[in-house]
Amino acid sequence: MVSSSPFKASFLGPRYWLTWIGVFFLYLISWLPHKLQLALGKLLGRLVHRFMKRRRHIAEVNIRLCFPDMPEHEQRELVRKNMENTGIAMMETGMAWWWPNWRINKVFGSVKGLEHFEKAQQSGKGVLLLVPHFLHLEMASRIMGVKHQGIGFYRPHNNPLMEYFTTNGRLRSNEYLIGKKDVKGLLQALKNKKVCYYLPDQDYGRNRCEFAPFYAVKEAATTTGTLLFSSSRNCETVSLTSRRDEKGRYHLEVLPALENFPSGDDLADVTRVNQRMEQAIDLAPEQYMWLHRRFKTRPDKNAPSYYK
Repeated sequence: MVSSSPFKASFLGPRYWLTWIGVFFLYLISWLPHKLQLALGKLLGRLVHRFMKRRRHIAEVNIRLCFPDMPEHEQRELVRKNMENTGIAMMETGMAWWWPNWRINKVFGSVKGLEHFEKAQQSGKGVLLLVPHFLHLEMASRIMGVKHQGIGFYRPHNNPLMEYFTTNGRLRSNEYLIGKKDVKGLLQALKNKKVCYYLPDQDYGRNRCEFAPFYAVKEAATTTGTLLFSSSRNCETVSLTSRRDEKGRYHLEVLPALENFPSGDDLADVTRVNQRMEQAIDLAPEQYMWLHRRFKTRPDKNAPSYYK
């Protein structure tokens, strides 16, 4: 359990000077007007589209695999918008970490479905909140935290200074954080009737996975870790949708609990999880993190990579 991240004198050493410069500029930019930050983020995303060819290629492959019936010009347009939103996500990180609540409230659109948290907690259970990798997830979490603080289940950063900023930034909206290897910690949080964020939509490898449909890909490696936590008698499993509208306001909705979940049929259960992810992504597909190699693990170990 991580409830704070102390500053260390070693952070002032030359090893971290480049990190300090990057964080300093992000902090300064975070105080610019919101619309200007979105415009700068979009411009940055266009540079990502032009120069980060590897990441653009991954997004192109993912979108082509998921939406094979989409005309090519629409696929290209979705990739372009996705890169723009990738740049905006960098700005949103600064907003989420450093904005005071009064600024957060200015971009607050709506939060619906909090009664599903209350229903679970009144019955003595915690909540496993299934969340896709939205590019604006840092802001979505901060906005949710204004209404209802949760527990972040996350991967610690390899750079200790960035871990310091990431942890303290996310603790603005979370009660505490749990490292992704701390399974017992998350189970205890559920027992304590907490709302726990869990992101089940990436390819975490061949271990503990089922190959389930994800959009048009019939066999996408999908973690069964969701079922480990959902099978706890102290847990209700719900999911989150989130999008940023054209005015820069954020709209979140908690969907009702999955019934009879898990059912004991792992493939059917993770398929239901993927369907919840698709339901959320469909609201704003350009705001999803298509840059991840979602389909790197294939059922046939000898099958060629989609991404070469």
